[in-house]
Amino acid sequence: MKTFKGLDEFAAAEGSALGPTEWLEITQDRVNLFADATEDHQWIHVDPQKAADGPFGGTIAHGLLTLSLLPHFSHQLYTVDNIAMAINYGYNKVRFINPVKVGSRLRARGEISKVDRLDGAVQATTTITVEIDGVDKPAAVAESIVRFIG
Repeated sequence: MKTFKGLDEFAAAEGSALGPTEWLEITQDRVNLFADATEDHQWIHVDPQKAADGPFGGTIAHGLLTLSLLPHFSHQLYTVDNIAMAINYGYNKVRFINPVKVGSRLRARGEISKVDRLDGAVQATTTITVEIDGVDKPAAVAESIVRFIG
């Protein structure tokens, strides 16, 4: 994990690569809990027997589950010290490129794509790529926007 000592050091890192993170296994239990939390119980996610005969040969994680892991991965990619708080400002250009089969392991890499200075803060856009262990194409790519307040 990269630690920045403050807003100025972080802003100067625009264009820098981050990561990779540790691997995280996507279990059926995690997928089921996400299905319960979102009320999205589509069989492709929660019915291993039916999904075994489906297009992916088993259950897959919800795309939004993959997206919801970005804060987890971001905390492994970097931190900014000497700030009052960080606020998730949203996402741009989210793409779910490859399905995540249950049992797969994910990790992330990032790039600090853009940093805008604001009054007493910086707003950063980090492009995060979620990789699947042993698979060439990533699971997802998203631009995460975080506002860091000094």
